[in-house]
Amino acid sequence: MVVIKVCVGSSCHMKGSYQVVKTFDGLIKQHELEDVVQLKASFCLGNCLNGIATMVNEKNVNNVGFSNAEQVFYDEIYPLALAEKNAAGGEA
Repeated sequence: MVVIKVCVGSSCHMKGSYQVVKTFDGLIKQHELEDVVQLKASFCLGNCLNGIATMVNEKNVNNVGFSNAEQVFYDEIYPLALAEKNAAGGEA
C-alpha cells in the first residue's frame, strides 16, 4: 500500500493543500489505484518550510504546491502505485 499524507494544518492550508488533496484524489481515481493508494489528510508533518508538507510512504516530498501537484503525483506516487498493483497481480 502506498500511503500519502498531505498536511491540512493552517500553514499548508493557506498554501493550497486542499487543492493538492483534490488533485491527488482525482488522479488516484482516474488511474483506478484506490486499492493500492491510501490518501490521508494530516495535521502538521513538521516540514512547513518546504512547500505543502507531503509524505509518501513516510518519505518527505518537498516543494509540493497546487501548481505542481499533478507532476509530483506522476514523479513520486504513480511509479510506486504501479509497482504495488503489479505485485498484487492487478493491471494499471
